[in-house]
Amino acid sequence: MPDLPTVRLLFVEDEDDFRETTALWMTRKGHEVFEASNAQEALQLLARHQFDVAVIDYNMPGISGVELLQRMKEDDVDTEVIILTGQGTIESAVQAMKLGACDYLTKPFPLSDLEQRIRLAWQRGRLSRENRQLKAVIRRQRPKVRMIGESPAMKEVFRLIERVAPTDKAVLIQGDSGTGKELVALAIQENSLRADRPFVTINCAALPENLVESELFGHTKGAFTGATADSPGLFEVADGGTLFIDELGELPAALQPKLLRVLEDGSLRRVGSHKERRVDVRIIAATNCDLAQAVREGRFREDLYYRVNVMSLQLPPLKDRGRDIDLLIDHLLGDDWQIEEAARRILNEYSWPGNVRQLINTLDRATVLADGNLITTDDLPPDIVEGRFARRTTVPQDTSRLDEIEKAHIMEVLERENGNKARAARALGIHRRKLYRLLERFDLHTPESAGRRRTADTDPSSSAVGDPECGTTNDS
Repeated sequence: MPDLPTVRLLFVEDEDDFRETTALWMTRKGHEVFEASNAQEALQLLARHQFDVAVIDYNMPGISGVELLQRMKEDDVDTEVIILTGQGTIESAVQAMKLGACDYLTKPFPLSDLEQRIRLAWQRGRLSRENRQLKAVIRRQRPKVRMIGESPAMKEVFRLIERVAPTDKAVLIQGDSGTGKELVALAIQENSLRADRPFVTINCAALPENLVESELFGHTKGAFTGATADSPGLFEVADGGTLFIDELGELPAALQPKLLRVLEDGSLRRVGSHKERRVDVRIIAATNCDLAQAVREGRFREDLYYRVNVMSLQLPPLKDRGRDIDLLIDHLLGDDWQIEEAARRILNEYSWPGNVRQLINTLDRATVLADGNLITTDDLPPDIVEGRFARRTTVPQDTSRLDEIEKAHIMEVLERENGNKARAARALGIHRRKLYRLLERFDLHTPESAGRRRTADTDPSSSAVGDPECGTTNDS
């Protein structure tokens, strides 16, 4: 048939009649056939030609079929191998498959059966080559992770990345929002033994609680309204690779035992299924909250905390990185932009509560507003120009208390955004659902939310509008 492939075939068989008959039959089927009566002849042909499939008799004088297979693997010959064996040597043929043969066939057999096996082996080899090519393309196209920093704190981070990356241990990355936790996770993946395997991410704070389970573990058809088909979860998608769980502290309490079980033995069940599945996934988790404190308060399982905290990295805030701010400015702007010294000094004096993410957004804004390719103080946000020293005076005296600093920053951003929580969340670089939780945690009430609360107290018809506890808002 014209749509069937022509296979370049090497047929290695010491019985002359059988070899010649089979070669002629395969040639009539449209294949390009090379014959070898022993392993030595086969090695000579392999040195001169590339074959799609090799059919090798197990029992041959001198070098046996399995020894020939071993030589081919040692020489990295990219050829699929089918072993022919007699009744008494099936066990040896299975051993040959363990060494790399893709199939075996017991004599006697119809030649049509052998031809079908040859075509299947050709397809297997083609898929294997395409897979290798695709991985090579992805590897070339994947942007290399480049982390900027010469401060002692960042040098320690680089040292730890180098140490933990080659292991398969779970890693917990801790640090304030915007410090680059996902970038560190990518650097660990890139330098790990799973670098060519999937790297899958999930942000626990960016999804409604009822969807996190399905996203992580998958679901079966009919498991819930809208589940119209079976769907694998991210653990299955990441099988063999790495799953990066961002905002781990926001993982719902009901799902923490399921995550613990995957970490313990790799087993999981899709939502709505009783079938147990197994995955091999490395976990890298990140959080900007104090998980140890969450454990003490009963909001996070202690056993899960110790499972994810096998290896730990603490990322420093940008304000503690000294000259790294200058290095980051130059790196982010590149050679096409210049920045006046006054503007650079302001950026160095600012405390950067939003860390590197805030610096990136600030420079992006400046390049849009700048005339020509020179960034001046006029191109910087007013709150940065005017607030480079103010933040040190507006926070409570006990500046070591991170909660107070975070609370002051949230209030500052909310005031700047006139109480609009959607815009404030974007400015803070967090999901709006997390902003609601922070407002509740710090007992903060903006003028906008207070006004709605008074309305709700006096007008029963407005009971749920804009109430974050009801999951609705007018801020969008």
